[in-house]
Amino acid sequence: MGVMSCPGLSALLLPLLHLALGYLTVTIEPLPPVVVGDAVTLKCNFRTDGRMREIVWYRVRKQVTDGGTIKQKIFTFDAMFSTNYSHMENYRKREDLLYQSTVRLPEVRISDNGPYECHVGIYDRATREKVVLASDNVFLNVMSPPVSIAVIAADTPAPFSRYQAQNFTLVCIVCGGKPAPQVYFKRDGELIDVIPMMDPPPAAAGLMNNRGSKNLLNRDMDDTKMQKSLLLLDTEERGSNSFTENPFRSRTSDHGPMLSPVTEAIPETVVSLEFPRWVHSTDPTYFFHQMHLPMSDGTVEVRAMLTWTLNPQVDNEALFSCEVKHPALTMPMQSEVTLAAPRGPKISMTPLRARVGDTVRMTVQGFQNEVFPEPLFTWTRVGGRLLDGSSEHDGKELVLERVPAELNGTMYRCTAQNPMGSTDTHTRLIVFENPNIPRGTEDSNGSVSMYSHPRFILVLILLTVILELT
Repeated sequence: MGVMSCPGLSALLLPLLHLALGYLTVTIEPLPPVVVGDAVTLKCNFRTDGRMREIVWYRVRKQVTDGGTIKQKIFTFDAMFSTNYSHMENYRKREDLLYQSTVRLPEVRISDNGPYECHVGIYDRATREKVVLASDNVFLNVMSPPVSIAVIAADTPAPFSRYQAQNFTLVCIVCGGKPAPQVYFKRDGELIDVIPMMDPPPAAAGLMNNRGSKNLLNRDMDDTKMQKSLLLLDTEERGSNSFTENPFRSRTSDHGPMLSPVTEAIPETVVSLEFPRWVHSTDPTYFFHQMHLPMSDGTVEVRAMLTWTLNPQVDNEALFSCEVKHPALTMPMQSEVTLAAPRGPKISMTPLRARVGDTVRMTVQGFQNEVFPEPLFTWTRVGGRLLDGSSEHDGKELVLERVPAELNGTMYRCTAQNPMGSTDTHTRLIVFENPNIPRGTEDSNGSVSMYSHPRFILVLILLTVILELT
């Protein structure tokens, strides 16, 4: 026969069981999101009619290896070894005692983000030894405001083209935020109405890792422009009486050529007044794409991209700003750039008085205006190739090693361009005689021949004399 059970027995035993084991409830007060650096107090409230055994606070962390969790003790109170209840407050209510255990985090860090648990143990009333446990948990949400913001061009340096439309992309990079901030663009202080894009624009796919393709006209073949530039130079020179009518001919004196290698100004061609028909819209369509990149410290890097068809006539001198809203910021964070074509490159030449055999450096020092995006620099020699035989050289600096006398009076052109426009600056190389190098001792490349050097000749004579004596 089976053992008969009474349906009402369990209902009668529950109050007795509760009376024997004691009464214990644990709750942690919820916390609002906090900002990095703030002080936070975790509060654990528990009610019991039993005798206190222990209180343990845990910080729950995720394991990177297997995805599990581990519990790290951050506070322990053991009634067996301590009678200090200073960290707790208790209130007598009927036959229960209401306690509150607190843990203070003085300066919260991003690594403090996550769940916390409060475990409380009491002795049961029957055995006075067995421990009854109860716990509760809370999630501490730590926010971090963005620490940096910057606006860059996705494809720089990039050439200017007046013959075809170009798409242009601004990239706003916001670092250090948690949660991810809200990013938006403005033009001249007005919020831009954008069309979301699912995929990043092609120009920003590599995010500045790939340099834009070069699209320069062959300026050596542009005879009309070269002749016009030389004519303008010749006119200015005759007006200032600095040179003769021939721009490649320099004034001389008893001490050699006398000509300061100062950069010679050329009228600029920033944006043509007769633009092609493709420039027609003054109200472009802006496309917007945004990506979130999780960082190892728990923050997020946001890259927001704004793409539109560039119109240099309208977009030149336009002010674009990237603004960020974040719950940890009291006011928006912003970074701004002004699109501008390069104007008036300032070129320096060292040494100031170049002599035959010296190494000459021509360097772009700056512009008359602040230029954005980053310009593309191209050096060419008017009417010929560079000293190394190449037709052109990219970079802010052109180096001519061991210049020969034949380069005296030659003109070099530096083209600075970005998607907004292009400008040319010319400078003339003046090479003075070198007293240490007699005339006619250069080799076919213009450099000094070792066999014509005075020291080599002297050594050769000494060797000849020694051989004759022996």
